[in-house]
Amino acid sequence: MPPDITLRNIEHAPAPVGHYSHTTTAGGLVFISGQLPITTEGDPRCDASFEDQARLVLQNIDACLRCVGVTKQHLVSVRVYITDISFWPLFDNIYAEWIGEHRPSRAVAGVSQLHYGAAIEVEAVALSK
Repeated sequence: MPPDITLRNIEHAPAPVGHYSHTTTAGGLVFISGQLPITTEGDPRCDASFEDQARLVLQNIDACLRCVGVTKQHLVSVRVYITDISFWPLFDNIYAEWIGEHRPSRAVAGVSQLHYGAAIEVEAVALSK
């Protein structure tokens, strides 16, 4: 691996099940892998309400940001995948509450299904320190 690429996983959480890292830092950017509604103990919460799943996913994004020493204000792009696009307004409200005044670029896409039967997945890119 080139020396300017750093791979990290969230501390005090299970390692990813698949062949990837929670975060990759390279070229001054942090790439956050898609986060699902999974607890720090590794339990999928796909049976929870959409609102609870969305909040858990954003908590996982926060954990990824902390593990590389940055904050939500370092985010430059966020991609959101939801299985029922009618939840877009609810997600937008939860997201606005979570991120505050910061408004990085964002895409929200409706998809047919996500791993574990989740209703939402979020991936992001942030500036590194």
